[in-house]
Amino acid sequence: MSKLLKFSIILLFVIASQPIFAQEGPSDFDKNFVHVVYFWLNNPQNEQDRADFEASLKEFLNKSEYAGTKFIGVPANTPREVVDNSYTYSLILSFASKEIQNKYQKEPAHLKFIDEASHLWKKVQVYDSVELNKSK
Repeated sequence: MSKLLKFSIILLFVIASQPIFAQEGPSDFDKNFVHVVYFWLNNPQNEQDRADFEASLKEFLNKSEYAGTKFIGVPANTPREVVDNSYTYSLILSFASKEIQNKYQKEPAHLKFIDEASHLWKKVQVYDSVELNKSK
């Protein structure tokens, strides 16, 4: 059997043995502690403010030692009475525990983001939650 054929068989075996969820999307969502943040920028129509906010947020998330899931979103503009589309950005982070999230609150990357970008927002709203069976 040629080396190329052996390599191909081994490669196919490795790929086929990987869990399906690893191929379909991120597997770093940790249900132990979820941190959801909504930001309302002072000047949401100002492209430079948006660019500065996004750059600072992305740099922070790239350097965060503690955050698992790192999702940045914008309103989906779903016009229903129960949906609040008034925010400018949303951020969803997950952590292995409340203790890890507490460390994240004090990490240099997070504090730098707040220092660097807080002048851009007029309001921040945070919702922290733990999985239902973990709250008892």
